[in-house]
Amino acid sequence: MSGADIRRAAADLLTLTLDSRRTLDDAMMTSQVFNTLEGSDRGFARAIASSALRHLGWIDTALAPLLSRPLPAVTAPIRALLRTGVTQLWLMDTPPHAAVGETVEAAKGWPEARSGGAFLNAVLRRADRERPDFARMSPLGIWPDWLMDILVSAYGSDGAEALAKAQLTEPTLYLTPKSDAETVAAETGGMAVPGGGVAVPTGSVEDMDGFASGDWWVQDLAAMIPAHLLDPQRGDTIVDLCAAPGGKTLQLAAAGASVTAVDRSAPRLRLLKENLARTGLKATVITANADEWRPPEPVMKILLDAPCSALGTLRRHPEGAWIKREAEVARFPAAQARLLDAAIDMLAPGGTLIYCVCTPLPAEGIDIVEAALATDRVVRVSVTPADVPGFSHAITSSGDVLTLPGGDSDHDTFYISRLKKA
Repeated sequence: MSGADIRRAAADLLTLTLDSRRTLDDAMMTSQVFNTLEGSDRGFARAIASSALRHLGWIDTALAPLLSRPLPAVTAPIRALLRTGVTQLWLMDTPPHAAVGETVEAAKGWPEARSGGAFLNAVLRRADRERPDFARMSPLGIWPDWLMDILVSAYGSDGAEALAKAQLTEPTLYLTPKSDAETVAAETGGMAVPGGGVAVPTGSVEDMDGFASGDWWVQDLAAMIPAHLLDPQRGDTIVDLCAAPGGKTLQLAAAGASVTAVDRSAPRLRLLKENLARTGLKATVITANADEWRPPEPVMKILLDAPCSALGTLRRHPEGAWIKREAEVARFPAAQARLLDAAIDMLAPGGTLIYCVCTPLPAEGIDIVEAALATDRVVRVSVTPADVPGFSHAITSSGDVLTLPGGDSDHDTFYISRLKKA
């Protein structure tokens, strides 16, 4: 494939993501242009799109003075090609002749962008001459204003900047082993880390040793904590609510528990079933609304990974800051409260419930738990350092876990609370 094809594919990913409000993963599955690429060409197109999304607020701010009209007024294909071009120039050290020339060529081969080729060429050449100093820009500028305001309100400028800086760093790829971490580390050329995970070099997951044989699955270090806190034992009956795509279900099943995984999304449950088949693990999979479904009888252990804004995973999915809307984020707490109330209904007296969300927003985390505690139906069981190897710094004053970035941390942001039915 030509260099122009790679740039066209990167721009198509950006269009599908930002204008059709799809995740980058979904865009890569559906983009016909991207899926004609192979090998390193495919990797380069993805890298351009990913870098553009990771730095989007900065990019658009720096582009604005170079344009004769507001960026939103530019047609979607040209807007995507502009972002594709300047990402290469400003962030990827691509030689200017390639970054500009191949991106302009991509416009010539894209009917919807062809008429804007001269405009694109002029702006990219100016962008090469007038490069922004991103080091002098606030990290908070990578986000839309509404998100910046919410996070500054919750954590102050310094805390919000720490979250933004985490997004600007390419995340480590972590695996959860089905059995022995040291064996998986040796197979993959990775390194076992506290908490039971394995850090591995970034690459094609499907091509790594142990993938086809089901020796491991991809899972962030912080995402491993909720299942560990439930302390699954062989023979336990455990309900995993809102279970898809299934990393925590696999953890529970690998410990020998009898797991029922419930989720309302049939497509996402198909992925869970595929992972169960690949790893040779067993679980009962049920397609149902978790706030309506009930087990035949109350159970002693439940894990609820409630649907949330997912703002704690922006370093892996930076498009989330741009494809979500403030009003959508504001609707999550009501659903989370409903799901937690339903989970408590399913729990036997004395049983343990783990509530978790992959977001730093208090409205989706501690506020939901405090409201449940106020009903006197559950009590908090404080987490101790021994419960969370490598994450003692994340234990809050109330005894929950909040894995905010800081120091040498390299993980997503999760809020996790351990509750017991009174």
